[in-house]
Amino acid sequence: MSEIAEVSGFCPERLCDGSGWLLDEEQNVARPCPCRERRISRSASRRIGTGIPKRYRGVSFDRQPVADMDPYVLQSVRQFVRRIEKNLDEGRGLWFFGDVGTGKTSLAMIVSKAALEAGRSVAIYSVPRLLADIKETYEADADRSYAELFRRLCEVDLLHLDDLGAEKRTEWVLEQLYSIVNERWQNERSIVVTTNLGLDELRDQIGIRTVSRIEGVCGPAIPIMGRDLRQVAAP
Repeated sequence: MSEIAEVSGFCPERLCDGSGWLLDEEQNVARPCPCRERRISRSASRRIGTGIPKRYRGVSFDRQPVADMDPYVLQSVRQFVRRIEKNLDEGRGLWFFGDVGTGKTSLAMIVSKAALEAGRSVAIYSVPRLLADIKETYEADADRSYAELFRRLCEVDLLHLDDLGAEKRTEWVLEQLYSIVNERWQNERSIVVTTNLGLDELRDQIGIRTVSRIEGVCGPAIPIMGRDLRQVAAP
């Protein structure tokens, strides 16, 4: 598929006809529309991560389990989503931690969904799945190289890391997580993180340097405590 085909459609900047090009009639030349790079990046991001999983495609502030969550937590997320473009442009993120089944992933999916609806590129991964995809690049018949995957992980507008700390701790895992998070921190790229681990536990699991850079992007973790909503919803 050509780049023209990949960026065709409605222009989010309301400048071009959807082709990704602006025609300068006086000079009789075409120049790229501001929407072009963003939409090509978003198209490329579809080839990494899982996208919004089926279970979370209808997630919103008005539906369970989010609707009954702590209003203070929801206020922080609402404010972030209202300014999603500015927050992504400035490399800000969010970090949720708390007990199993308390709605952390639902809130993170709301952020990722808002970014996608704003026309931004998003890669959504559970951390174990991310590490498995990285390992696949080492295989002789891999569809893509490690360097290509790493570049996309670092360049996507929003990297969504779900269940950080669930992975088995090895030196290789520590190196991969640090490399990705450090690159995004250095280049002011947004991250949204969920984890069941508190600050000290996460430092032990993935390393002080990596956690420090997550804090640099996301600020203080937002705690989400309470009962396991999955169990409550079960028949």
